[in-house]
Amino acid sequence: MIPPAQHYDKPALNENDLIERYIERGLTITDRNRTARYLRHIGYYRLSPYTIPFQTDRTTHSFSPGTTFDDILYVYVFDRQLRLLTIDALERVEVAVRAALSNTMSTHGEGEAFWYQNTSNYQNCRGYSTTIKRIEDLTERERQRIPSDRGEQVDRLHYPDALAHYLNTYSSPATPPSWLVIELLTAGELQHLYASLAPKYRKTIARELNLPDQVLQSWLKTYVRVRNICAHHGRLWNRFLGVYPVIPKSRTVRWLNERSVFDTSNPRALERKRLYPVLVSLQSILFTISPHSTWALRLHSLLGKYQRIPLNALGMKANWDADGFWQEAFEAGS
Repeated sequence: MIPPAQHYDKPALNENDLIERYIERGLTITDRNRTARYLRHIGYYRLSPYTIPFQTDRTTHSFSPGTTFDDILYVYVFDRQLRLLTIDALERVEVAVRAALSNTMSTHGEGEAFWYQNTSNYQNCRGYSTTIKRIEDLTERERQRIPSDRGEQVDRLHYPDALAHYLNTYSSPATPPSWLVIELLTAGELQHLYASLAPKYRKTIARELNLPDQVLQSWLKTYVRVRNICAHHGRLWNRFLGVYPVIPKSRTVRWLNERSVFDTSNPRALERKRLYPVLVSLQSILFTISPHSTWALRLHSLLGKYQRIPLNALGMKANWDADGFWQEAFEAGS
């Protein structure tokens, strides 16, 4: 790759200058003070991706006639609420996977509570080495903290965290039991740990969620990507995710009744690259781990509230909620 030669020399602009830029590009500003406040507390750069659907020219960034700042804010606020709803389901699924993995490996793996120290529980040595190093690093970092920060109760409302408590209470083993270790791992580390386990254990864990192993592996990888977008307040609603959940072929997996919605014969199909298959996969797992969840109803309410949002940007069709899969979810949550 040839390194770029151009020097960046664009100056920083204040809110008034940025508003003038909006106006020059054809955006209608009805309240300058209000617009300045949003630019100050959200940021021009963060709002920029939300302006793209309203532009007629990506080079000059000219806006379609009649576009207002409120139009952009409308999409931004919708996307924020969509992220919050998505992360809510992701949290439930992540917690369920942590519990299933820890419970399965602690009761079926070699070494019980300290199964992660046994190479026979892994598919290969690399997975074992990565896991052990991460756990040892976390433990050593906690040991290096000064005692007053680590283990002492400062007052009745302060309690040491679980790892500090373990290190202050037990001299061996040097690292804590599985159920504590699992809670220390990031979502990405959890996904890699699951993928590194021996197949027989992965299958047992996946069955706890009523999924085949290969499906759960794919979905977890996608969830890490979506979780990172949500955690960093990134644009979600019309994004190509880059990592996509596999569409299950087995009829034992809860999925849309109309399975042709996602063209599995065409990996380039746009619907598969948007958020909708992720939303379906989350509800599929919620049927198992939280059968009466209101999550689907809240998704329906959100999309009903923001009817100006084009559903195809999420990979959805106008009648998405008519599918029996969603009808069952609505009924279960009502």
